[in-house]
Amino acid sequence: MALIEELERSGNWLFKGRSYFPLALYGLIAVVVGLEWDPHFREFDVTSASICLGVSMFGLFIRSLTIGFTPRGTSGRNTKDGQIAEVLNSKGMYSLVRHPLYLGNFFMWLGIMIYVGNVWFTIVCCLLYWLYYERIMFAEEAFLRKRFGDAYLAWSEYTPAFWPRNLKWKSPDVSFSLRNVLKREYNGFFAVFVSLTAVSISKNFVHQDATTVNDLLNPFWLWSTAGAFVVFIVLRSLKRYSRVLHVEGR
Repeated sequence: MALIEELERSGNWLFKGRSYFPLALYGLIAVVVGLEWDPHFREFDVTSASICLGVSMFGLFIRSLTIGFTPRGTSGRNTKDGQIAEVLNSKGMYSLVRHPLYLGNFFMWLGIMIYVGNVWFTIVCCLLYWLYYERIMFAEEAFLRKRFGDAYLAWSEYTPAFWPRNLKWKSPDVSFSLRNVLKREYNGFFAVFVSLTAVSISKNFVHQDATTVNDLLNPFWLWSTAGAFVVFIVLRSLKRYSRVLHVEGR
């Protein structure tokens, strides 16, 4: 098999299994904290916690800005079964980068990586993230090139894959839909708080010899995660049991 075909096949396989990628990162976090390779943020500090949370929320903002302008049937609406696209999406966030959802994912994870408190761990995880998603992006672009031909080539020529070179925003053909964002992003929103809280708990357990709930769970993370859980339950219920979050054509 030619290397280009191997890259495309492995990218499609990694895409279908991308939900398991966080499990590997959680395992690495457990090793780093458990072996006390985390010299920073061993004691809770509201400034560092807020900064890391802010980095992750910035990633969620990028995803929200992407999803809010994404109509049904366009590139960027891939499913667990594979690639789908009826129209090439080249406006909104897709006018800045070709893979804005993965850029958003990166920042969501970056906040968690930083909070672990090991610079080298953050660097290694960033490299792993790139190696993993580069294959996925390759497979997606191979599909788009076959599907849209010259239109894709013209778009890719002036639009970078991951990091924006400029901020020449092209207005999407549809209006921003907050309901579409709420319907699709509540899982990621809650996962950020759970992940950061888990890192904090593990640090308190290892470095502060905490054993009780009050010692393990800092009030900052207790109340912020509790609030995120309420949001999660409300949005999940609205999605499953009503059509409040339904948007026609999204």
